[in-house]
Amino acid sequence: MRSNPSSSASGNNTIQVGVYFHVIAEDTSVAGGYIPAPRLTQQLSVLNKAYNPHGINFTLAANATYTVNKNWARDRDTNSMKRKLRKGGYGDLNIYFQTALGGGSGTGSGGGGGALGYCWLPAGPPKAGSSTFLQDGCTILHSTVPGGSSQGFNLGHTATHEVGHWFGLLHTFQGDSCDSKKNGGGDFVADTPVQSTATNGCPVGKDSCPGLPGLDSIHNFMDYSMDSCYEAFSPGQATRMRSMWDKYRAGAARGSNSRQRPTSPKMI
Repeated sequence: MRSNPSSSASGNNTIQVGVYFHVIAEDTSVAGGYIPAPRLTQQLSVLNKAYNPHGINFTLAANATYTVNKNWARDRDTNSMKRKLRKGGYGDLNIYFQTALGGGSGTGSGGGGGALGYCWLPAGPPKAGSSTFLQDGCTILHSTVPGGSSQGFNLGHTATHEVGHWFGLLHTFQGDSCDSKKNGGGDFVADTPVQSTATNGCPVGKDSCPGLPGLDSIHNFMDYSMDSCYEAFSPGQATRMRSMWDKYRAGAARGSNSRQRPTSPKMI
């Protein structure tokens, strides 16, 4: 294990993030969630292709862990799972690949209630070993990695979306209202047009707030579009990610004894 390499990443310096992949499967079959190593390599490449243009780089901090545990794979008893598997500090990214989310059953592409992934927004930094520290990270449906079986969502961008939350980004449709950005609300990013509904598929020209400037950000990684529709983050989102990193995660070395802050919300 190593400490997070990004002790500082202000200004235009590249943010270096250590990544720990954890595969939690029901059995040793691909259908049971046992992701082949080459697909994890592809997943890391997808993340870097999306984030490198904004000065963020991901490198594996250790070999991926593989655990066969049906309850954990189905998103049950996650506190015990993360207590055993989580590695690194608050500036390191732990990604857990599971067969179902929300405590659901089976290995279908929808998982528990159709969720493809979830992640925790930054807060703190919390004290090492606290509940906020342990829950930090992203949980991803195994079939959304490149080459997976989730039709329309198997290019690896579920992880791209969820890691955006890890960096503090909210949905482009945050607030679900054309009034969401009044008084500084919404996604707190000025250059994403106001959007009142999540996107399904890739509907070119979608405009959920026709009385306001701009079309919906269907190509933005923080919408709910299908993977092939995704293209980029906005410059404003890149600025917010760097600001949130500097505020919460930069310099958060493994084993930090900083005091615990309020629990961060979970984002899907």
